[in-house]
Amino acid sequence: MTTQARQQGMSRRQLLSRSIAAGTAFLIGPGFIAGPDAAWAMETTALKPSSMATLIQMARDIYPHDHVADEFYAIAVKGYDTAEVAPDIEAGIAALDAAARGKGHASYLDTGWERDRVDILRNMEDSAFFQRIRGGLVTGLYNQKEVWPLFGYEGESYSQGGYIDRGFNDINWL
Repeated sequence: MTTQARQQGMSRRQLLSRSIAAGTAFLIGPGFIAGPDAAWAMETTALKPSSMATLIQMARDIYPHDHVADEFYAIAVKGYDTAEVAPDIEAGIAALDAAARGKGHASYLDTGWERDRVDILRNMEDSAFFQRIRGGLVTGLYNQKEVWPLFGYEGESYSQGGYIDRGFNDINWL
């Protein structure tokens, strides 16, 4: 737990229980972010925790998979939490929030309906920020071995004799 949280007189457990009771999408505390079920958490170093939460929601909106937990999206965007790229990411988040305010929302993260967030993203899809995040998610999300079983992918087959001997003729729907 951070020193700032200790100084505020609240334990991490108290903070988690209060945010879960409130039904927040992400728990944002001083220097960390946690999932709504408190099953995962991550610290932020260069990005604001609210910016990391926005990135996770953005990642989920770009590549929506209901059966993939938020923690995998968090892992996919964690690479943006560096001093070198944080200024660009923070500027992109600010533009995203400004676009949300233009649609009558407090911020992108506070935009409740997925279709409203997707509309905001569609208006920004030509921006360098959007393309950077979208492009990074292709490998950041789908190269996680823990995610592969969720999509039915068994991994590479070369080391096991190739696909001819490992699933090539498993078509049972013809």
